[in-house]
Amino acid sequence: MTTYELAQVNIGRLTAPLDTPELKDFTDNLEPVNATADAADGFVWRLQGDSGDATDLRIYDDEWLLVNMSVWRDHDALKAFMYAGTHRELLARRREFFERLSEAVTALWWVPAGHRPTVAEAEQRLTHLREHGPTPYAFSLRRQFSPAAS
Repeated sequence: MTTYELAQVNIGRLTAPLDTPELKDFTDNLEPVNATADAADGFVWRLQGDSGDATDLRIYDDEWLLVNMSVWRDHDALKAFMYAGTHRELLARRREFFERLSEAVTALWWVPAGHRPTVAEAEQRLTHLREHGPTPYAFSLRRQFSPAAS
């Protein structure tokens, strides 16, 4: 029996360059938030570039789009991290750091345990969600599917 883990990608279009005062609170909190994620119950993996976070990686060939991707044990573990502590505080302030986009910015999907998704894979899942709505292939936080449905 194959076991599954939950992959997630979320993107954000910056309101200013990362090294500007407007994004100082965001960039100053990257390391502590990532450390909290790394230690969270149910955390499996997160995308990292040469900098130790993912701020040097891009998606959709757009220099202003940051990509964040991680793998979790399940929905509950992901939500417990998302809506607690400093991550929750920064999430509430996201409009200070990122533009409001009209298309979906977060996609979730099940991966076989041990699989580490690529940025290209994340782009395919997010594009699928944008074009088809939530399906077992790519879904949202509000409309989820079980691994068996995938």
